[in-house]
Amino acid sequence: MTHDPAALTPRPPRPAAVRVPAAKGAAPDQSEQAVRLNKRMADLGLCSRRQADDWIARGWVRVDGQPAVLGLAVAVSARIEVDPQARQRQSQQVTILLNKPVGYVSAQAEDGHKPAVSLLQAGSRWQGCSSPVRWSPQQLKGLAPAGRLDIDSIGLLVLTQDGRIARQLIGEDSDVEKEYLVRVSYGEHSQGVQALFPAEKLSLLRQGLSLDGRLLRPAQVSWQNPEQLRFVLREGKKRQIRRMCEQVGLQVTGLKRIRMGRVSLGQLPLGQWRYLGPHESF
Repeated sequence: MTHDPAALTPRPPRPAAVRVPAAKGAAPDQSEQAVRLNKRMADLGLCSRRQADDWIARGWVRVDGQPAVLGLAVAVSARIEVDPQARQRQSQQVTILLNKPVGYVSAQAEDGHKPAVSLLQAGSRWQGCSSPVRWSPQQLKGLAPAGRLDIDSIGLLVLTQDGRIARQLIGEDSDVEKEYLVRVSYGEHSQGVQALFPAEKLSLLRQGLSLDGRLLRPAQVSWQNPEQLRFVLREGKKRQIRRMCEQVGLQVTGLKRIRMGRVSLGQLPLGQWRYLGPHESF
């Protein structure tokens, strides 16, 4: 996530302590139930579990005044202190929004196809990007997609160094909306699909389908035009929309993600990217 230049100013050399007291009225054994430190830090929104382990290994975390070690289990009432060095590093992490074209994979290169991160170069930064952050190839280190798009799909791809954002978008408890425009055909028909498609099958797309043996969360599904549906999901199983459509006899011929949470693709051109703005959040 980007920040204004003032956010990069080092804090005074005193750890920023976060203390979470036991819940009122809880029995002692409940309030002192131990959890892994990295999970506790992630639950508090301090960082991701991976970042927590890195900070712990670097000696940047103390629990109740004592240096933390990897794998430590802590009480939920424990006082967790984070060294300013960790905060400074976190403030410099970037989040990038890319309008991914067809033919690029979201993560690592596979089957001869290039990864989307290969599009992140100084020359492909959108001229409309208003972020004050300067591009550096070092920003590619630790940059990972938070919510993939398959190779045949286009649109908004979020790549971030910030584990808090990744967890918000794709964590197990994520409830962030993802919006898609989906062009479909029905049987041999690629025109006028809306008039031919049964209303009961549209209702199934909204609620009642299962994937991988689990019932899907309710979705918002509506017609944008006679050949295109609008999907709003709160989950992201592999090729979910394509597989949902297959179950009701639709074939997806085009898929574009246009929004994740409060962040929209907007006018970002295909194949170009921009930084998440300092006042934007998902």
